[in-house]
Amino acid sequence: MAFFAAARQGRKDDAELGTGVWRRAHDRFRRGLDRYHQILEGIEDDDVYNELVGIANELSAMLPRVRAVCVRAQASSPSTGLDIPGALLQVHRALSRAGNTLATTAEAAAMTRLDGERWGIASSGLDNVRRRAQLVTEDVEEAERAMPDAGPSPR
Repeated sequence: MAFFAAARQGRKDDAELGTGVWRRAHDRFRRGLDRYHQILEGIEDDDVYNELVGIANELSAMLPRVRAVCVRAQASSPSTGLDIPGALLQVHRALSRAGNTLATTAEAAAMTRLDGERWGIASSGLDNVRRRAQLVTEDVEEAERAMPDAGPSPR
């Protein structure tokens, strides 16, 4: 059953996001979220876990916003390859930065987990994760602002 749901979602993504740079930007962000959630598995310290889950929830709330930007970008400047439409260069740049920053946020969460397991001290690592998550939010907001048809998409 899951196979058919994945196939349907893939067709929907192709229709809404295309097969080019907007699809890649969306998928990169989604993979970063998946990786962040994988880091949460097996954390034994409840305080660290609760902090990281709160950040995960904030980051997860960004995915529909990223998708909305990518759908709007595909509608206004369709992409089927690796060429970035010049009119939306800043949008793509912000989305790429958001995806990359999300990946480094997952790395920081992993390091926080390891530090907490080794030394029982995770507060500085949590601050680092929070800072990086804030940068992800700022990058998504920048992508929303850079879309030519006005401000941020409805949430």
